[in-house]
Amino acid sequence: MADALALLAARQRDTARRLRTPVAVIGPREASEAQQALAEAIGAGLAGLGLAVLTGGGPGVMAAACRGAAGAGGLAIALLPGPDVAAANPYATLVLPTGIGEARNAIIARAACALVAVGNSPGTLSEIALGVRMGQPVFTDGTPPPVEGTIVYEAWPELAPQLAALLLR
Repeated sequence: MADALALLAARQRDTARRLRTPVAVIGPREASEAQQALAEAIGAGLAGLGLAVLTGGGPGVMAAACRGAAGAGGLAIALLPGPDVAAANPYATLVLPTGIGEARNAIIARAACALVAVGNSPGTLSEIALGVRMGQPVFTDGTPPPVEGTIVYEAWPELAPQLAALLLR
């Protein structure tokens, strides 16, 4: 699986073959310290592979994933439910205010090449369900109720090769 990580990172450096679709990191606004640490590690890991991170732009898991991605020199995209750019967490490097409320969850699920859930909340569950319904690969840390079609992971080191292998198909 280490070969998959190296291959994905190399592919991301090749501008002609680069995967330009972001990976969504989804999770609750009210996240525990452990959830935030995991989301930050995932954001940094995705950026390290040359992948963009897409979030809902708020606090909690979303801010932690953006912090990780931005801190690793990557692109952290915030797709906001409201019209106010100032509502984005301070770590987002690209802010897109939609003004469409929670309907933006469907855009996150469709726009991402994969979704990675950290934690559990009603918004997270809606994104998981939409992602599964749309045929997207959905990874969860095991805290949301099980949904058929999701892949459970424990931490970034375990998730990384699974995600890389899937994205290289």
